[in-house]
Amino acid sequence: MTFSVHDPAHHADRCGVEGQAEILDLDAEVLAGHTASITAWLPVKASPRQILDLGCGTGTGTFALLARFPEAHVTAVDSSVRHLHRVREKACEAKVADRVSIVQADLNATWPNLGEPDLVWASAALHHMADPDDTLRRVHDTLAPGGLFAVVELAGFPRFLPDDAPMDQPGLEKRCHTAIDRRHAGQLLHRGTDWGPRLTAAGFTIEGERTITVNIEHSHCETVGRYALCSLRSMRTAAADVLSVDDLLALDQLLEIDGPHSILGRDDLALRTERTVWAARRT
Repeated sequence: MTFSVHDPAHHADRCGVEGQAEILDLDAEVLAGHTASITAWLPVKASPRQILDLGCGTGTGTFALLARFPEAHVTAVDSSVRHLHRVREKACEAKVADRVSIVQADLNATWPNLGEPDLVWASAALHHMADPDDTLRRVHDTLAPGGLFAVVELAGFPRFLPDDAPMDQPGLEKRCHTAIDRRHAGQLLHRGTDWGPRLTAAGFTIEGERTITVNIEHSHCETVGRYALCSLRSMRTAAADVLSVDDLLALDQLLEIDGPHSILGRDDLALRTERTVWAARRT
């Protein structure tokens, strides 16, 4: 079966688990320096030996932490078998398979035995939890005494296009974000939460908080172009039923790889996003 570039089924097919994995891998590549700066900032008292990466995705945090703490072993936990398979592939490629264990688990259900880690990392994971306060208590009880919990949360989808783009439908990306934010307001109830008070209520002591603003302007990087393409594909799928016909047409023109308006051919892309990090100690 073939798909037209204007067929929503085409985009839905491209934005499944494989599409999500591609976005995660591109995000990891483009923002590697920013992730490294977060791991370097963590107020660890001693180099952790056992690390737990909750909701690891395709391993962005796992491999950043392995690089930051060369003596550590990371247990990577996710509900997606495909994502975990990708983590295993990367670990083998990097020759660190002996330092990575993978655990497939739904963290909204019964938790498996995850040992007693010195450091727990949760990036873009807490707002997906059905009962995040219960998750925080579980993390508290899982951590070794004196252990550190690092929470990283995102402001939302990254932005790539200038505000006046595309020419025929200026402000298109902003309207896509608005549509998705309205939808997520009823689905992701905990996105945008200030996790500091909730961490304190779960028994943690907050030892640090910082917000990282990413603004990579006028990027000609091929990876940023592919990241923008995959992200807009995902946004199209999420917002297709609420965008106007003209917006959908303009979006599809951007997503047509070989078309004259392809986002891959633009030289004015930027990457703008924001991430907030909390470092909380089990005392």
